[in-house]
Amino acid sequence: MQAGKLQNRIALQRLTETVAASGAVTTTWATYAQGRAELRQAGVSEFLTAATEATTKNAVFLLRWLPGVSVADRILHDGTAWNIVAIAEIGRRRGLGLRAVAA
Repeated sequence: MQAGKLQNRIALQRLTETVAASGAVTTTWATYAQGRAELRQAGVSEFLTAATEATTKNAVFLLRWLPGVSVADRILHDGTAWNIVAIAEIGRRRGLGLRAVAA
């Protein structure tokens, strides 16, 4: 992983629940890490589902290793939210490859 290729600013977010004094539960996305990543692959894939055509945007983000990232989290990049669908560790705690689909 080369530092010069980490050109895209991203934020990692996790779904959190807040309980108000009235007992009402509110769920929101809270940022728990920010940094730079390399956008390795971005594309559009089309597929047919139940007689309707759908298009999804896919991307792979490469970033320095960070503990605790899970597929329940999401990436916020350039105003777009990306749901993480797969995580691959690069080396031994050297980096992470996050495969994501636009939300």
